[in-house]
Amino acid sequence: MNATTAFRAQLLPRLRAVPFQASTLPRVVRSYSAASSDTAYKYIAVSEPRPGVGQVTLNRPKSLNALSTPLITELNAALRTLDASPSIGAIVLTGSPKAFAAGADIKEMAPLTFSEAYTTSFIESWSDLTTAVKKPLLAAVSGYALGGGCELALMCDLIYTTTDAQFGQPEIKLGTIPGAGGSQRLTRAVGKARAMELILTGNFFSGEEAARWGVAARCYATHEELMEETLKTAEKIAGYSKVAVMAAKEVVNKSQDLALRDGVEFERRVFHSLFGSNDQKVGMKAFAEKQKPEWTHS
Repeated sequence: MNATTAFRAQLLPRLRAVPFQASTLPRVVRSYSAASSDTAYKYIAVSEPRPGVGQVTLNRPKSLNALSTPLITELNAALRTLDASPSIGAIVLTGSPKAFAAGADIKEMAPLTFSEAYTTSFIESWSDLTTAVKKPLLAAVSGYALGGGCELALMCDLIYTTTDAQFGQPEIKLGTIPGAGGSQRLTRAVGKARAMELILTGNFFSGEEAARWGVAARCYATHEELMEETLKTAEKIAGYSKVAVMAAKEVVNKSQDLALRDGVEFERRVFHSLFGSNDQKVGMKAFAEKQKPEWTHS
């Protein structure tokens, strides 16, 4: 039995024990497509379940939302569309109650040679959402978020999860390592010692541990509660000035790249720049007059 077969033999019986309930998915209010209204997605579903909130649901149930190049291509296209939409203020990325994404598609990766992976920059496009999406991106994680699925969640700006979700970077069991930022983002989230242990052993960690360690912001008992609270947070964010929200996301993300002194200076410059926006005037005037601000998003 090879490493891939052994890993699947260990994981799949546990996954089959968790029933998938399509009824737990939010009601679709508005549908989008990557290119036009005549184009449908195959591996994802896109909706607007709350005003101002776009939702992308990974939709490869037979493979537990395994991440393949075609799925990532659709995901990037959908995120670009939602990011460009003037009616969308925040985006939620989720999977099913059984699996957010149980890993990368092993069938796609297994036959690759070094030269093929290297010359085609295999999985480089996975990082597009960390650089191209300017609006807040919230991950709602139930079930398994393993390997590439864990990395995909870590790329998001905010993670909410169920208590019994299972995160992990088990690539070591397949004779390889994380390749989409797992070793870097997980280390920043939990520290070197804990990340080293998780990556070298391939051990999973629960949603409750993810929240306790700072990987996730909050954890919830059920998938239904998770989706309700994630969408509620996304709707709240979408109700603020898009200019200020974009700036807030930018300065927090910069804290991961800059030394403290440089980061504080960067934050101050962005803070100064917002005094040139209409929404800064709208917000402060409304506060002074005890009125609800009517954002112009400019």
